[in-house]
Amino acid sequence: MLEVLRNRTYRHLFAAQVIALVGTGLATVALGLLAFEIAGADAGAVLGTALAIKMTAYVTLGPIAGAIAERLPRRPLLISLDLARAATAVALPFVSEIWQIYLLIFVLQAASAAFTPTFQATIPDVLPEEKDYTRALSLSRLAYDLENVASPLLAAALLTVISFHGLFAGTVIGFLTSAALVMSIVLPNHIRPKGERVLSRIGAGLRIFLATPRLRGLLAISVAVAAAGAMVIVNTVVIVQSQFGLSQRATALALACFGAGSMLAALTLPRLLEQRSDRAAMLSGAAIMIAGLAGGLFLPNYTLLLPLWAVIGIGYSMAQTPSGRLLRRSAHAEDRPAIFAAQFALSHACWLATYPLAGWLGAKVGMSATFGLLAAIAAGALAVAWLVWPRHDPDVVTHTHDGLSPDDPHLRSEPAKEGSHAHPYIIDSIHPVWPEHR
Repeated sequence: MLEVLRNRTYRHLFAAQVIALVGTGLATVALGLLAFEIAGADAGAVLGTALAIKMTAYVTLGPIAGAIAERLPRRPLLISLDLARAATAVALPFVSEIWQIYLLIFVLQAASAAFTPTFQATIPDVLPEEKDYTRALSLSRLAYDLENVASPLLAAALLTVISFHGLFAGTVIGFLTSAALVMSIVLPNHIRPKGERVLSRIGAGLRIFLATPRLRGLLAISVAVAAAGAMVIVNTVVIVQSQFGLSQRATALALACFGAGSMLAALTLPRLLEQRSDRAAMLSGAAIMIAGLAGGLFLPNYTLLLPLWAVIGIGYSMAQTPSGRLLRRSAHAEDRPAIFAAQFALSHACWLATYPLAGWLGAKVGMSATFGLLAAIAAGALAVAWLVWPRHDPDVVTHTHDGLSPDDPHLRSEPAKEGSHAHPYIIDSIHPVWPEHR
């Protein structure tokens, strides 16, 4: 899997991603401590609101940022967004009011809503070979999981010698280093759409997404991922420290088991995807998560929670890591920022719904019922994905163009025989809907 790091451009981009993630992880720890300093016992409510603001920024601004990003050169855009995030992190230690936390979190996440889809849409251009791109996706998943484990440990070590305000300095350094790494490389030029207004481009990614069967399946799988992930992220501390009466260290260990399962799957996925289709791997991952949630219905003790969280972590990674491959197959190069932005917004809309649902259910109906209800939601989503994403999902699709004249440039470039022709089928202005008969 590490062979892909021989590509200098990708190596610098991957390093920028890892360093920025560590900086973000330090900010997450520091933000919790800052909220407690300002709000005391109400810190949980402050963090919950901050998380809702983050997801709202992702959902509402993701498609807008994607449409604007299509018209800007990627390298200076990514550098500018890293600098904006660094400037926001500089201001965080000087916050004295709760509303200031909310404002800065919105600015920070607005920049991330533009940065992440643009960054993701760049990787397929840097690594055009599918095998290399698959390895890059697995490395990216590994980076996210390592950040979940490494950042809290690094923060704990730093807090022994500095105050939590100093953690924000690590965040600033992370974003500045990320900007420097992007500045050190030349990114491939991308084709910018012409003749369309920004407003029309905002909906372009969503139109492509919802018109493509495999991407409708991806959206359903995103619901399952969010249902299982929310159970782990929101309720681990309640299960471990309230239900089982254990320590914060036990909570960290449980979350580490979830991350370890996800990393294990990320390491094995490149080889698995050489033998199995994306559909098979992702549906299997969703099924594994559902089995893990169902196992929580009868959770007797902490010892069994650890392997259960590892199992859910395995399914979590299997279900979502290949999504970049689907997006790459389903859009022209000029539409990739729009479609990655659409996925970014839609997937976070799923989290925006499941985060509060997992917390509310846990508080109102108990953990066993919460496991069961979230498992039911994930199972329903899996059923939808299985139905809307056909088993036979080739790139090349035979189809007709009833509205095109025989001398249309598209038919001249892809000659038709007996009224139909075949080529890699992607939703665009010439192919606005998916063929019904395939």
